[in-house]
Amino acid sequence: MAFTDKNAEPYSGQDLVRYIDKAVQVTAPKSKIRKLSYKLIKQVFQPQLLDTHNIPKQPCLFVANHALYAVDGPIIGLPMLEEQGRFIRALSDKFLWHPFNEELLLNQGVVIGHPEVCSALMEVGSDLIVFPGGAHEATKSADKKYQLLWKERHGFIKLAAKHGYTIVPTAIVGPEEFYDHLIEGEDLPNTLLGRALSLLGLINENTRSDLMGPIPLGVFGTLIPKPQKCYIQFSEPLDLSKYKGKRLAEKTMRSLRQQVADDINTMIAALLKTQAKDRSRIGRIRRLLTR
Repeated sequence: MAFTDKNAEPYSGQDLVRYIDKAVQVTAPKSKIRKLSYKLIKQVFQPQLLDTHNIPKQPCLFVANHALYAVDGPIIGLPMLEEQGRFIRALSDKFLWHPFNEELLLNQGVVIGHPEVCSALMEVGSDLIVFPGGAHEATKSADKKYQLLWKERHGFIKLAAKHGYTIVPTAIVGPEEFYDHLIEGEDLPNTLLGRALSLLGLINENTRSDLMGPIPLGVFGTLIPKPQKCYIQFSEPLDLSKYKGKRLAEKTMRSLRQQVADDINTMIAALLKTQAKDRSRIGRIRRLLTR
């Protein structure tokens, strides 16, 4: 079964139990590579953490908007670890996981977005971040930039309430400008490249349509991301401790989910205005590289 298949499940049964045991034992990376990666990101993308006073001391579930091809992961993860001392475990789509990259992803703090994995990490008091739009939001077309494509998903609300976790709505602006779109994912199957992928068996009737993202163009038409300044803002936390152990009504989950989405959208709108103002003050070289 290919990793792009709709019904692919990388972990189940005893293998899932093994995976969870391994995931909860991961600690924050302390290697020189991590330090160098942070310095590089800080220099190139200049991520700013805004309103960090809204982040409570207790473990949190950060809920954020997603950028093209999940490039926002290290943009928030490394500064949060280095500047705030928070090792955030990112919940990722199941298609990313395979035995050959399990060790690498886990050591970076990434985990599969499985309810049992999430519950286990909440039980040991881990900081988590979830992008409810998932792969669908990470492969969106240019006309949907900075839109929350969450469909009717509210599983993150259910899990946070079950464990009495605190949700911190989080907005990330900047990574959506790392790449232009040469070909949109929805148009890909009808292109020469799409037909070639079909002939190779990489695209078929079982392929997940949300994994067919655009062909990206970075600096001077390469895959190198444009050095766009990034902004990460945190809204007032949503404490769900009063719901711990309770089964939430559908109406309550929808209401809480909408509250989180509204907070994120409000922050995105304000950050886009800040971004527009800052662009007028950037240097000539950075302006050239972000065109």
